[in-house]
This record gives sequence, structure tokens and C-alpha cells, in this order.
Amino acid sequence: MGTKREKDSLAFLLNSGARLLNNAFERRISEAGLGLTPGEARALLTVAVVDGSKQSDIAARLGIEPMTICAYLDKLQSLDLIERQQDPQDRRSKRIVLTKNSTDMLEAVRQEIDELVRHATRGLNEDEVALFRSFLQTLRDNLQPEQPGQSC
Repeated sequence: MGTKREKDSLAFLLNSGARLLNNAFERRISEAGLGLTPGEARALLTVAVVDGSKQSDIAARLGIEPMTICAYLDKLQSLDLIERQQDPQDRRSKRIVLTKNSTDMLEAVRQEIDELVRHATRGLNEDEVALFRSFLQTLRDNLQPEQPGQSC
């Protein structure tokens, strides 16, 4: 049985909050009638952030297996939301890019996320949300794996 100290620890709160947020995201996307699974929605959002990346880079960014991202991208391509383009530097490689048709779907997914965040942060004012975002960005930056050649 956990102690109050453990339940109030920063690590416990962050982990449980992330889990609850992820579950709520999955439920919202599944119920939104967008024709996308939560995984496909995440893949589409990631392509929007790193448009023109390789499939393997998108998989790594999402922390999923290459076969999983392949299935997500196949579905997104069948919906004409992304396309695979030849990499000009490497003929064996493809770059994943958004199509013009992705705009409406991205907006719909982003609206679901905006509603979810509004619900999750109710009771906080704009300054508190901005400060919380800043704290989370610092935490993320501190926990990013060190790149080769970087030092403390």
C-alpha cells in the first residue's frame, strides 16, 4: 500500500497525470468519429511537426516499432493525408510529407486536443498554464537523451 508521500511525489503525479491524459486522448479520438485510431492521430500530428522526415525517424520520435508506424502511415496514405516521397539524397529512402488534404483532419485532431487540455487545466488561469508548460518543457529538456558530442 502506497504512502501519502509516494502518492504526492512529483514522479508519481507526473506519471499518473500522463497516463490519465493519454487515456483521455485515446478515448476522445476513438469517439470523435474521425476515422483515425489514436495511434494514427499521433502519427499524423508527428508528421506535421517533422514534415519530410524518414519513417524510421517518426517511429523513433513516437517510441514505437517500425512495423507499427508502417501500418499507421499506410492508413494515413490511403486517406490521402500523407504521401511518401523519394529522398533526393538516398534513393532507397522515402520522406513522409503531409498532403493538402491533411489540413482539415489535423484541425479536427487539434480541436480534440485543445478541448482535452481545457478540461485537464480547468481551475488554472492562463499564467498558471503558461508556467506549468514552462516547467514541463524544462523537465523534458532535462530528460532528453544526450546526443553524441554533447557534454554537460
